[in-house]
Amino acid sequence: MSTTGSDAQTPHSGSNDPEYAANLRRATLASSVGSALEYYDFALYGLASALVFGQLFFPALGTGAGIAASFATYAVGFFARPFGGLLFGAIGDKFGRKTVLLATVGLMGLASTLVGVLPTGEQIGVWAPILLVILRVAQGLGAGAEQAGATTLMAEYAPIRRRGYFSALPFVGIMAGTILASVVFFFVGLVDVSIVHAWLWRLPFLVSIILIGVAVFIRLRLRESPAFIELEAQEQVAKNPFTEVFTRSWRTILRGIGLRMAENGGSALYQTLAVSFITNVVGVAPWQGPLAIAIGAALGILVIPIAGALSDRFGRMPVYRVGSIVQFVLAIPAWYLMSLGQLWLIIPVLAITYGIGVNIMLGAQCAAMPELFGNRHRYIGVAISREFSAVIAGGIAPFVGAALLSAFSNSWWPLAVYVLVLTAITFVATLLTPETRARDLRLLTDAIDDSFDDVSSRPLRITSRADAKAAFFE
Repeated sequence: MSTTGSDAQTPHSGSNDPEYAANLRRATLASSVGSALEYYDFALYGLASALVFGQLFFPALGTGAGIAASFATYAVGFFARPFGGLLFGAIGDKFGRKTVLLATVGLMGLASTLVGVLPTGEQIGVWAPILLVILRVAQGLGAGAEQAGATTLMAEYAPIRRRGYFSALPFVGIMAGTILASVVFFFVGLVDVSIVHAWLWRLPFLVSIILIGVAVFIRLRLRESPAFIELEAQEQVAKNPFTEVFTRSWRTILRGIGLRMAENGGSALYQTLAVSFITNVVGVAPWQGPLAIAIGAALGILVIPIAGALSDRFGRMPVYRVGSIVQFVLAIPAWYLMSLGQLWLIIPVLAITYGIGVNIMLGAQCAAMPELFGNRHRYIGVAISREFSAVIAGGIAPFVGAALLSAFSNSWWPLAVYVLVLTAITFVATLLTPETRARDLRLLTDAIDDSFDDVSSRPLRITSRADAKAAFFE
């Protein structure tokens, strides 16, 4: 592929360009804030589904059925995400990443803010859950392209040999958003339930408006990604990314979905169903689950960039595989120990299962997913892989888990088996997915179609400061 004048600002050029460094910092910050908002909203909604939405929006159904109904509305957001990914992903591949990232963060944050002003079931009856579902759909549409866009943008900005590390940094925003939501509900759990149900539950959702303003301000100052700039300069932008990705990349999409089953499914199960299980079945105080998730997210802030950096050295798939093995090994003892109802066990067990196993996979995934797809349809390819798997693994996981609890008399072991199945699928996917470390993101073909033997198949050897500096800018 020929080069263009924009190459001086791309991570492929090897130049120590101050403007490129500044744009890299902006991209990291813009992606991180958006990720924080997305996962604040989704973690907040998941915790609210587990702890208060059943009583507020489905009071006539009783405790068990109300929780199942609230988890069903949680799942609706995941079902909306693929449609958002398809719509905004195609726009992102035709018109650029920045435009879409501005639109998605606004849509997602506005929907979450409006949840905070909804009337409850006692006030307007059936219209309350209907309006809740509508806002959840809007939230899902925005989120369906938000994380794919942040992932794609960051991978396209990052220096090649440190792409795993830099691509993982915005996902620290995921943990920050999760911590914020968990801390909020930790304090909510300390307040009398009558006050929570009367008005206090609204405040966490209303805070989203502040995050929207910060995210939009930062993203307005962001430049378009170098890879897309070059694609435009070469006049190779796809006319129909939707058709192209399904005709050329369906095998890549299947691998991406397989990789996400354990990471996304495990994240949803531990953040929502485990919290509901220990609160409503085991009978612990409502603040314990959110506290455990907050600690797990704090672990994730360390684990995600470390896993990303390790994937730069040892490859995406080996690190991903280690994460799936960790989650597989922890599944049975974790759910058993949580079922015992002991505070000194529940908090560290839930924090570790969520904070380490899930996030090792996420750290390796940050760069791996964009590297799997060619430049012409990367955004929509990542969006489809992430969001279809989000429905299959994450969206229905709490609902299926609640059904398993009902079918097996609130026993813990079906939930552990569920985690084992999802994790086994991902382990197999890591064996079938090609290694992509250090792949050139200007290539138009998918990684599965490549037949190259380059630096991506060998560990990096850094023996001096000069080598480290060269690796950073290569």
